[in-house]
Amino acid sequence: MRTDSTLPSSAETVVVGAGAVGCSVAYHLSELGAENVVVVDKGPLPVTGGSSTHAPGIMFQTSPSQLMTKTAHYTSRLLDDAGVYDEVGGIETARSEERMDFLQRRVEHATAYGLPDPELLTPSEVTDYLPLVDEDAILGGYYSPTDGRVDGVAALQWYIGESDADFYGHTAVTDLDVTGGTVTAVETDRGRIDCERCVIATNNWGYQTGKMAGLDLPIAPVEHQYAVTEPVPELAGTDPATRVDTEAMDVPGDRSIADAMGKTPSRPVGRDQDHSLYFRTHGDALGLGSYNHETLSVDPDAMGSNTERRQASVREFTDRHWKRATHPDRDTSAKRAFEELLPVTEDLDFQTTENGIFVFTPDGMPLVGETSAVDGLWTALAIWWTHSGGYGKLLAEWMENGVPRLPSGPVPTGGIHVERFEPHAGSKPYFVDRGATQYRQVYSIVDPGWQPDDHRGLRRSPFHSHQRDLGAEFAQSGGWESPKWYDSNADLVERYADRIPDQEGWAAINRSPIEGAEHLHTRDHVSMFDMTSFASITVEGPDAADFLQRVCSNDVDVDVGRVRYSLLLNEGGNILADVTVVRLDDDEFMVTTGGGNSPGIHGSWLQSHAPDTVSVTVEEGAKSTIGLWGPKSRLLLQRVTETDVSAEGFPYFGAKRLYVGDVPAIALRVSYVGELGWELWTPTEYGARLWETLWEAGQDLDVRPMGTGALESMRLEKGYRLWGTDIDTDTDPVAAGLPFAVDTDTEFVGRDALERKREAGVDSRITPVTLDDSTDRVLAGRPVRKDGETLGYVQAGDYGYSVGESVAYTYLPVEYADAGTAVELLCEGEMYDATVRDEPLFDPGREKLLR
Repeated sequence: MRTDSTLPSSAETVVVGAGAVGCSVAYHLSELGAENVVVVDKGPLPVTGGSSTHAPGIMFQTSPSQLMTKTAHYTSRLLDDAGVYDEVGGIETARSEERMDFLQRRVEHATAYGLPDPELLTPSEVTDYLPLVDEDAILGGYYSPTDGRVDGVAALQWYIGESDADFYGHTAVTDLDVTGGTVTAVETDRGRIDCERCVIATNNWGYQTGKMAGLDLPIAPVEHQYAVTEPVPELAGTDPATRVDTEAMDVPGDRSIADAMGKTPSRPVGRDQDHSLYFRTHGDALGLGSYNHETLSVDPDAMGSNTERRQASVREFTDRHWKRATHPDRDTSAKRAFEELLPVTEDLDFQTTENGIFVFTPDGMPLVGETSAVDGLWTALAIWWTHSGGYGKLLAEWMENGVPRLPSGPVPTGGIHVERFEPHAGSKPYFVDRGATQYRQVYSIVDPGWQPDDHRGLRRSPFHSHQRDLGAEFAQSGGWESPKWYDSNADLVERYADRIPDQEGWAAINRSPIEGAEHLHTRDHVSMFDMTSFASITVEGPDAADFLQRVCSNDVDVDVGRVRYSLLLNEGGNILADVTVVRLDDDEFMVTTGGGNSPGIHGSWLQSHAPDTVSVTVEEGAKSTIGLWGPKSRLLLQRVTETDVSAEGFPYFGAKRLYVGDVPAIALRVSYVGELGWELWTPTEYGARLWETLWEAGQDLDVRPMGTGALESMRLEKGYRLWGTDIDTDTDPVAAGLPFAVDTDTEFVGRDALERKREAGVDSRITPVTLDDSTDRVLAGRPVRKDGETLGYVQAGDYGYSVGESVAYTYLPVEYADAGTAVELLCEGEMYDATVRDEPLFDPGREKLLR
């Protein structure tokens, strides 16, 4: 580690930002042997003036997200071993029955993802840990014993001292040089640093830093205020020792907040999520924070020095934050809520206040990975202290070895990838508003399937007006308005009433029995499904076949008119994407992939790996697509086309250019629901006519629209994988049960690593389980157990209306993955007996697909 005053003229890697995340990335790169790593920050070291040193350092590890939980746990273990973490435990209290149910979900997620010894507490057990809490104000609590608090300044000192990287404070980045689509240098107010790679870890200033490279990164800053009280008599005698003497440091602004944050907590950190509050002890004082106020969004272009907004006056702080959230009939302010929970705070003044910044993305998850627009430019943004060690580790592994991983193994990146957002997410009004929503929801109980109200209707298929007329219940995904179900199909519920069990409670929110009716109708008749949110990628050129052979796990050098299901793998043999490859001509292919965040991630990966002789064009939205599925789909399609669509004339996994009425289309005989059917792809301008042609021709066949709810239950019955849910960068084709998508006689990215995995044998594999005596729907992220041991967790679950059983998919250790094994699933506080099954559950002989 060097902190010389002379800036180097070149480096292999430059990390911009020396806060928790930037220091973690540099440390982990050094651990992996990366050389010539330079870290720059405009502030002094280690107290740079960003969030890392003014944050209270509270670390609650439990999350509905497996990745967020695991990165938090890794961070706590790393910093605990470093001696800069206070493992005092964490307690989340409940003041309502709804919150107690929420805390039960906390226990289930913590159990599923491997956190040690989570438990629910009675009110008296809470006050045994937190005697300042009013026992009569709560119904109970959730306790995670390895939660705690990081000493931010001490942790940054440790990172800098332990890393082989060179750190330079008082160095403001003024520009990022990009030449030929590749980052080539970092310009600073002290000189230029030529580099091969650059990591943006500026967090609060992430949007501004991204603009230097021509990127619109959706990073929304939000003000957040925190107070430390004067000494509390009940805490008298508590050791207020700190690890770091800030007197010897260059501390921007008032050093009192850095001193206060360094004081050791004597009791567990706490949350009162019903009132969006959190608290901790600072020696003999209390630290109080609240989200219980209007969102104080900051224009990301106006983010100046954090010192400019630090230390809001007590009057401003109190008026803006603690007293503003008041109901017309009662005081609902943060101050009142704290006084109810912690009566000792009623007459206390604040000795220190902090006006800091958090940043949020539109979906509340971090922004991590290499950008597609600029080679060599990586991001590590929207990450808090809680997860900083874990994300620094996985990003360093990703950069050095091509495989994002933690010590426990590879991790999924679909939900955090920098390329997951659609182009509209770069609009400031959009991401600032969505960031504000994420801020408000930090402590909210967010219903399953919740949908935002703002910025809707951004992307609408040409079928939208027809869907609206049919009573579609729309949900937004990637900006697309996709129907979950249609009210016009309500009559089907009565038709199939005996096969659609009632669902109650949490699992039934934002659900409809119409979804089950649409599922069953498709199995019996014919339905139309809007696939416009799915993307097609045109790959063409004289070397197109060779290129696809190199990046696809399957043999895709097939005859013209044939379709092949394949995977894209990373260097570690794990799954980057699952795709359908269609050969349209000798030098022309169409690659299709799912909706959501798939087009941006998968399309950009193909583009970045293509040679100059191959053109890769992502055509998201350029084509409109209808899935025409069900036993009557052939009869309907044959009515509107002169092309032979018989079983002999149009076999399974075939493709043809044809006309549907007047509409030119590419027809693929594939089906994501396990029924006879086709995907019909046409240029968007023909989309409305495509819908109308099929709809009018199918009325006597009882053609119906079908939504995403039916799609999910049908694909689970059939065992079809969903990228980002069942498969991701943490899984390989063997464990995922996809050996048919791999042809090891071809040379492809990840082949050698996959062969090593096959030889070593997998530890776990995916399998369906069904509930023995219940029709309840089991939710994702809930533990799968046997004899008191947690074996895994639910990847996805739904009721299988055709098989008449509740279905869940999970990865189980191979010794438990054989059909017939008895297991238990814990969901919403109820333990369900379940049995491992062979897959697929529906139509195992594929008679329906091949008819």
